[in-house]
Amino acid sequence: MSVVIVGGNECMTRQYIDICNEYKCSAKVFCKMRDGLKNKVGSPDLLVLFTNTTSHKMVKCALSEIKGTGAMVARSHSSSASALRNILTQHSCKE
Repeated sequence: MSVVIVGGNECMTRQYIDICNEYKCSAKVFCKMRDGLKNKVGSPDLLVLFTNTTSHKMVKCALSEIKGTGAMVARSHSSSASALRNILTQHSCKE
């Protein structure tokens, strides 16, 4: 299962990727708005939005990129490691 994480803390990028690997998921993490975010999201199975630490522009960009792909969207106000684990558990990423 492929996961794209938008938002979160930049210092936790490696931890987000490691958590996704524990759940047998491949992950891309975008903590900051960078040039070409639009072209790098791709078509993931799950889009995780950490809404407290991201801009509205990033959220709109990510949502417009996955529109029509059938990807699941999970929003979380918290960008903690436990919040990501809960999301992955809820969306049937098996350990």
